[in-house]
Amino acid sequence: MEERMTTALTAEAAIKMWHASRLSVTQTYEMSPEIIKAHDSVIGTLGNFSASIGKAKSKKTFNVSAIVAAALMNGTVLRYSASLPENKRRVLYIDTEQSPYHCQKVIRRILRLCGLPTDKDHENLEYLALRKYSPEERIEITKQAIYNLSDIGLVIIDGIRDFVNDINSPGESTRIITMLMKWTDERQIHIHAILHQNKSDENARGHIGTELNNKAETVLLVEKDPQDSDTSCVRSVHIRAMDFEPFAFRINSDALPELMDGYVAATKDGGRQRRSRFDPYSDISEQHHRIALESAFSLQSEYGYKELTEALLKAYSLVSVKLSNNKIVSLISMLKCKRMIIQDGSKKYTYNSDFKY
Repeated sequence: MEERMTTALTAEAAIKMWHASRLSVTQTYEMSPEIIKAHDSVIGTLGNFSASIGKAKSKKTFNVSAIVAAALMNGTVLRYSASLPENKRRVLYIDTEQSPYHCQKVIRRILRLCGLPTDKDHENLEYLALRKYSPEERIEITKQAIYNLSDIGLVIIDGIRDFVNDINSPGESTRIITMLMKWTDERQIHIHAILHQNKSDENARGHIGTELNNKAETVLLVEKDPQDSDTSCVRSVHIRAMDFEPFAFRINSDALPELMDGYVAATKDGGRQRRSRFDPYSDISEQHHRIALESAFSLQSEYGYKELTEALLKAYSLVSVKLSNNKIVSLISMLKCKRMIIQDGSKKYTYNSDFKY
């Protein structure tokens, strides 16, 4: 196959590649666009790849469904927020494990997370079921899709283990990871791969798992809570950017992943970390504050206190922030202190769009 490693590189070709690879301290290089975040921590940029790992039945595919839904919406689902460029809004989903019937259930789940109808296809979602093909055929089909979809921005490979014949082959693993780096760089896309963990430890399976850990921009771990098997926790195993606080979700009565507000991750010994006090300034980003406040005050220009609490509860839920009665009191106090909202002589609250965070 074309992608196989070869030693037939001529000296002339190597010299051209050498010169093309030179970097200069005086040259300006653009920062990779950030397209996927987890609670304001960057987990995915164009030109790079990331991964999710977890044991069987840990809800890895539910978790990645939330990432895809956020990408299709260019919005927020669970703790994931996406911002794909206008010319890179298409998501390619490669499934190597499930039957067409079960793949279709994933498609419908993604559309429902977006609040979209499930009786018609979404123009920006390309979903391929490749279980019946060989590893070589899966690779070639994926490559052709990546290079022929002009508006592609995000690629999900649900089951990258099925791109190799031998999961412990250093040669095959290196070849696959090299392809991921080539595809993401040449097409300026982001690829997110899913891989099982070893049964006996927290490491990703096989040599390909080792290569993913070494080269990926971010590696997410999805695992069942040791004290509640219905709850799945997401944390980073490796991340180049600032780390994010672990969060958790469970599957609700509509068979959709639902964020668990106030979740506290378990420690290694099975205990619970001490829950920190809610801080609306540090726990909610400036962007999410601004989105919520603009949404609330787009309905009316001023509120009394009771009306304001109801409006803020609804508006902050749009950015996946669930507020209890105690939290809403702390939030309003902080908003007033930072002059993000202003109370006039009539005790009405108005929005100050020029606030400084």
